[in-house]
Amino acid sequence: MEVDGSYLLARTLKEEGVEHLFYLMGGPNYEIINNSEDLGIQAIDFRHEQAASMAAHGYARVTGKPGVTTAASGPGTLNLLTGQYTAWADGAPMITLGGAGPIEDFGRDGFQEVDQVGIFEPISKAVMRPTDPARYPEHISTAFRLATTGRPGPVYVDCNEDVLYGKVEESEAVSPTRSASKPRPAGDPDLIKQAVKMLSEASSPMVFAGGGVWWSQAYDELRVLVERMGIPFYTSPMSRGLIPDDHEMSFPAARSGAFRGADVVLVVGTRMNWMMTFGKRIAAESKLIQIDIHGAELGHNRSVDIGIEGDAKTVLQQMIDEAERSGFESKAKSKWIETLREADLSRRERVAPLENSDQQPIHPLRLCKELRDVMDRDSILAVDGNEILHFGRQSMPTYVPGHRLNSGPSGCMGVGLPYALGAKIAKPEKQVVALHGDGSLGMNIQDFDTAVRHNLPIVVVVSNNEGWTARVEGIRKPGRELGFTRFDKVAEALGGHGELVEDPKDLQLALERAFDAGVPAIVNVRTDPTARALSRFVGSKME
Repeated sequence: MEVDGSYLLARTLKEEGVEHLFYLMGGPNYEIINNSEDLGIQAIDFRHEQAASMAAHGYARVTGKPGVTTAASGPGTLNLLTGQYTAWADGAPMITLGGAGPIEDFGRDGFQEVDQVGIFEPISKAVMRPTDPARYPEHISTAFRLATTGRPGPVYVDCNEDVLYGKVEESEAVSPTRSASKPRPAGDPDLIKQAVKMLSEASSPMVFAGGGVWWSQAYDELRVLVERMGIPFYTSPMSRGLIPDDHEMSFPAARSGAFRGADVVLVVGTRMNWMMTFGKRIAAESKLIQIDIHGAELGHNRSVDIGIEGDAKTVLQQMIDEAERSGFESKAKSKWIETLREADLSRRERVAPLENSDQQPIHPLRLCKELRDVMDRDSILAVDGNEILHFGRQSMPTYVPGHRLNSGPSGCMGVGLPYALGAKIAKPEKQVVALHGDGSLGMNIQDFDTAVRHNLPIVVVVSNNEGWTARVEGIRKPGRELGFTRFDKVAEALGGHGELVEDPKDLQLALERAFDAGVPAIVNVRTDPTARALSRFVGSKME
């Protein structure tokens, strides 16, 4: 039977286990969508390609599987760039199918002709440009393999019109090649022994875990190691919930003190990037053990005493086994743990007055407290903005792996609403919340309409301080002032549920109504424009 390239591409997506496709309509990708839907893949159309790509990233973060997105040629595909970048910076698997004009028109100023491959290459794990429709199965299966093995990342595939619509006999299409098992490289056994010995001899050890633990699905091993060794743990912001935030070895409000006071730090699946001030957040005299599947990451920006290349799930299990074999004595009742517990409690007591404040405009910490009190324990939370991002990091817990999303290492604003959409598509049975600043919500507010059209009842809670960042007396901030945007009215106009809250005493009931509305909702909360987060980045220094 004769088929075209679009069919072979869609068929391969189905064979790779794709269940959802994120897109905005346009040529030459129409038949990718039609064929995908015919094969049982649910296609969700967005109002802006950027939001589609960010939603695909959020979907990947929640499911652990690649999000797949496609768009029309030229400007449509270039609008996917920011979402591609956030996934690349985060090390998240995605497949981006960029529409493109015919290869035969290259170099002739064809319609929407631009070097999309060259543009996407710096922010992709790999780029491809299939030139034969019969090879789509081979190329697409390779894209999935590249996106999901080793350190994950987004793969860009240029989909040219003449290749998509090229006809071939289905029986003559190149068969895809796949591995029946996922490689999980182990760490060097001698280094495992050295690492466990170093931790056993430490007086104030800690664990710092990141996305590598999530992508390898190693959160159970991480929890067992923490419990077996009695060592406190912290995670990168995007990885909250790998172990529940209320675990007995969790002291989130004592985070800065832990990094300064630890004598041995086990770093698992996360980078010493700007969020860690390139490793300087950890005391200079501390010893470091680093585990990463990407060997080049070991010792990057900060020297390590023991670097172990391997899969987080495998290496953590090796360490657990070695701890058992060597008779590792738990640190759970050490002076170190008591110090962190006291510091955590002290910090919570200091912020309690703000969390319970009746001031108007409402303090963002009061908003966070009211929100966490009404959220389900297994809610998925996306946080996006500036001040509210930091307030949310301080005060909003997460208890389930893969259920926390934020701007991550890219620091990109505008991700919250799209992330929430991707999360709701991935797990429709879960309560999904986007905690937004008003500035960041304005970037992709048009795709609240996508939530309404596709019956995705997310709840968007806006800390509306009338502008970008906090207002500080005596400091000029050009472009800071936005006025008070009535996002609640926008929600109603687009067919959703809207709430305006100006009195903190009204927060609980307004939030409960939003969660019970059964349609997408926005709770627009007037917050103090002068409230500044207690812990924030200033340049490259964490204060």
